[in-house]
Amino acid sequence: MQRLDTLVMSLQAIRSNKLRSGLTLFGVILGVASIIAVMTAISVVQGTMEKEMTILGAQTFQVQKWLSGPTTEEERRLARNWPPVTIEEADAIREQVDSVDIVGPELWNFQLKAEYRGEMIENAIVVGGTPEYAPNNTHFVAYGRNVSRMDVRSARKVAVIGSAIAERLYPFVDPIGREIRVDGRNYEIIGVFDEKKSAFNSGYDSYVLIPITTFIDTWGMLQPNGFPRSVNVTIHAKTPELIDDAMEETRAVLRRMRGLPRSAPDNFEMFNSESSISQFNEMTAGVKLGAFVIGAIALVVAGIGIMNIMLVSVTERTKEIGVRKSLGAKPRDILRQFLLEAIVLCNVGGVIGVLIGFGFGNLLVKLGMSPSFESVVPLQWAVVGLLFCTSVGLLFGMLPAIKASRLNPIDALRYE
Repeated sequence: MQRLDTLVMSLQAIRSNKLRSGLTLFGVILGVASIIAVMTAISVVQGTMEKEMTILGAQTFQVQKWLSGPTTEEERRLARNWPPVTIEEADAIREQVDSVDIVGPELWNFQLKAEYRGEMIENAIVVGGTPEYAPNNTHFVAYGRNVSRMDVRSARKVAVIGSAIAERLYPFVDPIGREIRVDGRNYEIIGVFDEKKSAFNSGYDSYVLIPITTFIDTWGMLQPNGFPRSVNVTIHAKTPELIDDAMEETRAVLRRMRGLPRSAPDNFEMFNSESSISQFNEMTAGVKLGAFVIGAIALVVAGIGIMNIMLVSVTERTKEIGVRKSLGAKPRDILRQFLLEAIVLCNVGGVIGVLIGFGFGNLLVKLGMSPSFESVVPLQWAVVGLLFCTSVGLLFGMLPAIKASRLNPIDALRYE
C-alpha cells in the first residue's frame, strides 16, 4: 500500500469520528498551549530586556555600590554596609586602567518636580553627570548640545532634558535657551535627548542631565536619610575584545584603593549587559522547566487518552481490518495507518496549541505588564512542541497499531 494512500485513509478515519477526535485533541491542545504560552511570554520579556539592557553597549560596564538583579535580604544587608563608590575612585580608574577610554561618574535624584510656566512633571529624574554620560549610556542628544567639560568645571546651571519633558513643557516652542525649574531651582536648557522608550517604564525620556558638580553644589554628597551618596561609574573599554580585561583591571584598582585582602570578596558591584542578561536567564530557567514539566504531564495524559480511543477504534473497525487484510494489506500497512492516525491527531492538536500559545503568551505580557512589549513568535519552541507531539503519538499509538496489525483476518471478518 502506498504511503499517500495510508495517510489519506488515516485522515478519513479521523474525520469520520469528529466528536471523538475533538475530545482527544483537547488534551493535546491544552498541553502544547501551556508550554508555548509560558515560553512565548518569557521570550517577549527576555527579548525586550535584552534590548534595553544593551543600553550600556557591548564595550561598556558599570561600577556601583548597590547590587544589580534579584537579591536576597541578606545580600542587601551586606551591600548597605559597603562604602560608597566615590568620584576619586572614578578618577583612579580613568588614570590607571589602560584598557578603557571613557569613564563617566554619575549621581542620581528621583521623583522631582520639573516646571515651566505653570506646566509640571512630577516624576523627573535628575542625573548629575559628565560629557561621558551620553556615549556610555547610548542616550544621545537630538538637538542642542551635550554637557561640556567647561560646564562641569564651572558648575554651570545648565541642563539637557528628555524628549517627554520637552514635549510636555515646551510643546510649541524650542526649549533651547529657555529655563526649566527643577526642585525649585532654575537651569538653562542646552539640549534635548533623543526619544528612548522603555517597556519597563525606566523613564529615560524624563531625565534631566546637569553637570555633576552642579548636582553636588545643589544636593550635596549626603542623602536626605543621612547616608553618603554613592557614585555610579560607567566605563567604556577601548574595544569589545578588551571588556573582560577592563573589568578585571578596574576590579584590581578598586580593591587596591579599598585595601581589600586577597581572600575578601568585593565590596562593590560591577556588571555589564551580558551579565545582566545571564542573570535574567538563570532567574527564568526554573519557570521554563516548570512550564515544560506541566505541559509534558498534560501531553502524557492526552497520550493515554489517545491510546484508549485508538484501542476502541481498533475494536470498532475489526471487520474493516479483516477486509483489508483479505484483499492483500500487510500487517505493516495496518500498523502504519493506525500510527499515522495517532501522530496526525497529536500534531493537529499541536498546531492549534502552538497558535493559541503564541497568541496567549503575547497577550498575557501586553495586558499584564505593558503594551510597549514587542510581540515575539519563538519558532524554536513551536518545533519542540510539535516534535514532542509526534513522540507522544508514536509512543501511545504503538500499542493499538500493533494490536490492529496482528489481528487474524478470518477472525476479524467473523467479528460482529
